[in-house]
Amino acid sequence: MKKLLPVLLVVFGLIGGATAGWFMRPAAEAAVPEEPDDQSENDNEPDAGDYGGGYDEDPSGEMDYVKLNNQFIVPVVNDGDVSALVVMSLSLEVKVGGREAVYTREPKIRDALLSVLFQHANAGGFNGTFTATRNLEVLRNMLTEATRQAMESDLVANVLIIDIVRQDLS
Repeated sequence: MKKLLPVLLVVFGLIGGATAGWFMRPAAEAAVPEEPDDQSENDNEPDAGDYGGGYDEDPSGEMDYVKLNNQFIVPVVNDGDVSALVVMSLSLEVKVGGREAVYTREPKIRDALLSVLFQHANAGGFNGTFTATRNLEVLRNMLTEATRQAMESDLVANVLIIDIVRQDLS
């Protein structure tokens, strides 16, 4: 019985892990519905949902989105002590076919993005109302420029901030 118990624990652990993996697997990508071809007469007027974010858009409207694998953790330092941590998830909006190039250069891209995030934190960018539209727009533009420099091309149209959380350590 003493030798059977460890074997049973291993078997149940494997079954439990496989079951958890099965239920936690990513969902299949849903098909994006196409927009109708008929346009209204007022094409020059922005839609109600158009915020004019100044994004560079591909005229054909076809872009790929590349989610960077790991979150970015940025310490916020005040008076020599870490007072908070900012955790961010980022995705890149790239031209069609650029997904593989991003994954190939991901370490260099992550380094460039972390440099910008640390600089932003040291300048006080994550203090106060850091989620204000203007503050995030400035950060997003700096991240996009750093990514383009790391890629050594304009393959990346935008850096998208997917999640952002600040945890004070007091």
